[in-house]
Amino acid sequence: MKNNKQKTSQEEFKISGHKLKEKVKELIKEGNARRIIIKNEKGESLLEIPLTIGAVGAILAPALAAVGAIAALLTNCTIVVVKKS
Repeated sequence: MKNNKQKTSQEEFKISGHKLKEKVKELIKEGNARRIIIKNEKGESLLEIPLTIGAVGAILAPALAAVGAIAALLTNCTIVVVKKS
């Protein structure tokens, strides 16, 4: 029986709300993120975006629209990027 557990690592970015959407787009383009989590200043998760190799364009459009809406409400936030090691 194979052990299918994948090792992951996390990276956090603290940014202002108006830079949120651009940073998320940048992380998606890099292509090595498996999940992006957006947290408010209190550390509460507001949005989790699971990313797969095939997720592009129209599939991510609603998630990016949500990111834009969240960015309008936040002054500062944290982006947690879960990557496959």
